Amino acid sequence: MPGTVSLQPTAIPIIDFACFGDGTSPEATEIGKQLVKACREVGFAYFRNTGIPQVEVDSMFEWSRKLFSLPIETKLLAPHPKEGWKHRGYSGVGREQISQMVFDPTQLAEIRKQTPDFKESFDIGRNNCSHISNVWLPEEVLPGFKDAASTFFDTCRRFEIEKLLPALSLGLELPGGGKFLEKYHQEAENQLRLLHYPAMPAEAFARGEKGRIGAHTDYAMGTILFQDDVGGLEVESPHGSGDFVAVSPIPGTVVFNIGDFLMRWSNDTLKSTLHRVRAPPNDGKLEMIKERFSIPYFMSSDRDILIDCLPGCWDEDRPKKYEPVTAGAYIDMRLDATY
Repeated sequence: MPGTVSLQPTAIPIIDFACFGDGTSPEATEIGKQLVKACREVGFAYFRNTGIPQVEVDSMFEWSRKLFSLPIETKLLAPHPKEGWKHRGYSGVGREQISQMVFDPTQLAEIRKQTPDFKESFDIGRNNCSHISNVWLPEEVLPGFKDAASTFFDTCRRFEIEKLLPALSLGLELPGGGKFLEKYHQEAENQLRLLHYPAMPAEAFARGEKGRIGAHTDYAMGTILFQDDVGGLEVESPHGSGDFVAVSPIPGTVVFNIGDFLMRWSNDTLKSTLHRVRAPPNDGKLEMIKERFSIPYFMSSDRDILIDCLPGCWDEDRPKKYEPVTAGAYIDMRLDATY
């Protein structure tokens, strides 16, 4: 995609949750306002002092390294189901193709030929989900992985319920204060994804033979992203300029972005922003581009609840742009287009 890249991480706002508490104080309301301002103007933010222990984050990255270092035949003992919407288990390099609102199989095939996504992934949900079952490796293959991944999923879930959803509710001034959005997120059909971008010769990226992830928006409510220190994540600058900003890793922070479903739910009040992953800048001295690991946690609303426009996001002068839809129908349609 055309456009220059700015390397200034300060272009992405930093939201500090240190004083959020239980979400009932004036400080919590101010944090909510800062968050919604960032989501209106940029669609992305860094989060600091989330309460997610760094030791758990570091441990999950170590588990990810162990997982993806296994032989391919071992990883395929937990294969992603053939249905695209069953987002669980292992997907090998080239299995998934992220695309921006492209649903035609012929068009997707052409995109894969041009610059295929060069990554592998492992997807995890809550263990007691009735809609989609997790697909785990046999315990003896990677002892402790299932328990560690399940625990980290629960840690991310606590931050979502205790701080993130209340902050968004407060910032949008929704009825009931910080509790409004929580009632739409009781089932926790969320997705923890371990991502590995293998090392590759620099010239393969330079020639366009390989890509990491092309420009796209996320589908659901929003995403919390943990990234290593390699870099490569870029976000389109506001107002669809075509220029991209590097979301450089900042120690002690996680990255958050709005998804398409929340943008729709807010009547386009909040911005779901194009982003991509490319090989990090290379001054020509490196023959190999380092491997990269990241861990996104995708948040979804309860799949069977009919979602209409959020209160305060529409009026006579700003009518509703979208018909009501369930989160399940919307997300499944988007996921099916990626496999």
